[in-house]
Amino acid sequence: MCLTILRRLTAVALPLVISLAALTSGACRSAERANPRVRLATTTSTEASGLLDFLLPHFQRETGYDLDIVAVGTGAALKLGANGDVDVVLVHARALEEEFMSAGHGQTRRKLMVNDFIILGPKNDPAGVRATENATQAFQRIAQSEVSFVSRGDRSGTHHMEQSIWAAAGITPEAPGAAKHTGLRFLSAGRGMAEVLFMTAELGGYTIADRGTWLALRDKLALVVLHEGDPDLLNPYSIITVAPKKHDRVNERGAEALLNWLLSERGRGLIAGFTVGGEQLFRPTASPTP
Repeated sequence: MCLTILRRLTAVALPLVISLAALTSGACRSAERANPRVRLATTTSTEASGLLDFLLPHFQRETGYDLDIVAVGTGAALKLGANGDVDVVLVHARALEEEFMSAGHGQTRRKLMVNDFIILGPKNDPAGVRATENATQAFQRIAQSEVSFVSRGDRSGTHHMEQSIWAAAGITPEAPGAAKHTGLRFLSAGRGMAEVLFMTAELGGYTIADRGTWLALRDKLALVVLHEGDPDLLNPYSIITVAPKKHDRVNERGAEALLNWLLSERGRGLIAGFTVGGEQLFRPTASPTP
């Protein structure tokens, strides 16, 4: 219908057509879609960093789809996908993603972007994390010191990474009696990244965080980066469309539209161009294949 109207007006007045097209192109695209709403579950890091607020207007304007976003930890995002409550998930925990795909909950999974995790703490660094060579040593130093460590404790991608480091260090900080043997004051917050950062700063303790959220909030926090650049701390993100064969209410076309737009030259260019304080927060993955 939109195309028909524009064709008729073309024969009348080209300037009017151009003005009308600029005003109605998005509405025309939406009108052509049976379901113009796409539901996305993603990590708190993509929201807290400001990336989603930056990308959303471009996606909506260029595709005609509206995006409903739920920002939670990776584990919670994947559960929403498994229940068919969202159409797409944007997450960062490779092992959990593979479980999701193996269970048949995901239809298409693609690598999207990467940033990295960093270990943060007070400037005076009582645990001596600055002197460590890798994340495992850093956690061992923290555990051996009478300091606080704030954990996400929410089965997020960050929490999953944290747990893998504790395991490599041979430490189970949440185990009964662990503090008696190490002196560590371990707090499992069950909160998002931003809240955990503020809690850590208030306690003068340590935590692990994604760089994107840290850069977005660093001016408000009395914390500094004490360990970074570790290859084991790379933080890859994947986008996964939910399998419509399991949930008939999934917006398959809308999910594919979001995936394809993010992986396109346009989407990848916007991700690469997103900065906070002059620093790039995310790097598009060189190859989007899993």
